[in-house]
Amino acid sequence: MIRQPFHLVELSPWPLTGSLGAFFLTVGLAAWFHSYTIYPLILGLTMILLTMIQWWRDVIREATFMGHHTSYVTKGLRWGMILFIASEVLFFFAFFWAFFHSSLAPTPELGCSWPPTGITPLNPFAVPLLNTAVLLASGVTVTWAHHALMSGTRSEAIAALTLTVALGGYFTVLQAGEYLETSFTIADSVYGSTFFVATGFHGLHVLIGSSFLLVCLMRTILFHFSTGHHFGFEAAAWYWHFVDVVWIFLYLCIYWWGS
Repeated sequence: MIRQPFHLVELSPWPLTGSLGAFFLTVGLAAWFHSYTIYPLILGLTMILLTMIQWWRDVIREATFMGHHTSYVTKGLRWGMILFIASEVLFFFAFFWAFFHSSLAPTPELGCSWPPTGITPLNPFAVPLLNTAVLLASGVTVTWAHHALMSGTRSEAIAALTLTVALGGYFTVLQAGEYLETSFTIADSVYGSTFFVATGFHGLHVLIGSSFLLVCLMRTILFHFSTGHHFGFEAAAWYWHFVDVVWIFLYLCIYWWGS
C-alpha cells in the first residue's frame, strides 16, 4: 500500500452514466423542441439525477467514513470550488453584457427607449425588494451556521441551516409568483429575453444552492461535520454567498436601473 496524502480515486461507473445522461438530455431537448417524443428527455433527466445522487453519496462516504479527504485533498477541493465559482461569475457576466449592450443604446426597433416601447416593467420596490431582503437574510443565517459549526454548537448550526433553506424556498416561491404576474414574456423583445434568462438562471442557482444546503443540513443532523472538517458545508456557503451577490447586481441593474 502506497503511503501518500492524495486520494487515488477508485474505478467508478458514474462518469459514464453521467455522460450518457447528458447525451440523452441534449437529444431529448432537441426532440421536444421540435414536437417529437419526450421520452429521451425523461430518460436523460433520470440518468443525470441518479448519477448525481449516487456519485455524491460515494464522495460523502470517502470524506466522512473512509478518511480519504486529507488536508491535501481538501486544498484541491477548495481550489476546484473557487475556479467553479469564477466560471459562474463569467457565465452571469455574459447576461449583464447582453442587457447593457441593448439598454445603453436602444435601437429604433426598441423605440429608441429603455424599457422598450410597449413593455411595462415590474415595480422594483415591491416583490423584488422583498426578495432582496430574503436573500440577504439567508446570507446572514448561513454565516451564523458556519460560525456555529466552527464553535461546535451543533444545535445552532441545525437551526441556522434550517432557516437558510426555508428562506431559499421562500425566495423561489416569490420569484415564481412574480413570473406569473409579469405583463411581458421571454418573447417580448430583448428586454423579455434578458430579464427572464438572467433571473431564470439565477432562480435555478437558488434551487441548486438550496438543495446543496439541504444536504448539508441532513449531514449536520447525522454528525458528518466536525469543527475542523466540514468543507462540504463551506463549499455550499461560498456558493450561496455568490448567489446573494449575483442577485444584488440583478436587482440594481435590471429591476431598479433597468425599469
